[in-house]
Amino acid sequence: MSGKIVHIEWDGPFKIEQAKEKNGKDDYGVYQIYGNHPIYGYGVLLYIGKAVDQTFGERIKQEEEKGSKWLADKDCWPIEIYTGDVDESETGMEWEVVTDLVEKLLIYSHQPACNSSSIGSISDKDLRDIHILNWELRRNLLPEVSGARWTTKYDE
Repeated sequence: MSGKIVHIEWDGPFKIEQAKEKNGKDDYGVYQIYGNHPIYGYGVLLYIGKAVDQTFGERIKQEEEKGSKWLADKDCWPIEIYTGDVDESETGMEWEVVTDLVEKLLIYSHQPACNSSSIGSISDKDLRDIHILNWELRRNLLPEVSGARWTTKYDE
């Protein structure tokens, strides 16, 4: 099976209030949260999430309502948010499926300070052929992330 290339075009930074206004027809995909962390320092990657069934604006409001650590802890502020437009056209897979896989692979490969899901393990079967290319304002994300590198695809 050949690799499945996923292009993500990143935009930002946005303040929380700006991100909550991202409710247009194209405001879906993955997002990154940057802020301060008592151990890792200032302006670090705190969280990676996805907005699939709801817009970025709705997702950020939901994070606020559930009291996400990076929003609730004022020591994390100032917060900056980057949004990523996921282009799955080269994968032959549904956008929602690809976006879910992209979120998992980005979390696993970058280990954000406030993410607990997808850090401990990663599903080899689904991710081994995913290859992410991060474009534009990707901030601290690697320019390329390959499932072949982060899974057991080449383990002996």
